[in-house]
Amino acid sequence: QPAASPGYCWPFQGSRTEVLIRLPAQIRPTAVTIQHTSKRTSPLGTVSSAPRDFTVSGLDEEGKDETLLGTFTYTVQKEPTQTFPLQDGIPSAFWFLKLVIQSNWGKPGYTCIFRVQVHG
Repeated sequence: QPAASPGYCWPFQGSRTEVLIRLPAQIRPTAVTIQHTSKRTSPLGTVSSAPRDFTVSGLDEEGKDETLLGTFTYTVQKEPTQTFPLQDGIPSAFWFLKLVIQSNWGKPGYTCIFRVQVHG
């Protein structure tokens, strides 16, 4: 989405979910950026639907071999756009990244992400 305005998110049912992202080319990722709306721009003044704890893994072309690239926490007290450096020294390049949201900041029905960027 081109904007991080409330209502323009990528919603996932529940507080735990996973998504597989096919990359446009095989890359060696160095970081991932997650964006959510800010508390200030939220109509309800809350960002409880923001992801909290999550992991990022790389997968090979067949989607079989999975390599954990990092375990992170998105912090709602920081800026809405946060970049997380991935594990150094991974010898492989990947066609897919798997983002596993393990929890959110308290919203029981859904979790929202406004933007995911992969750097590499």
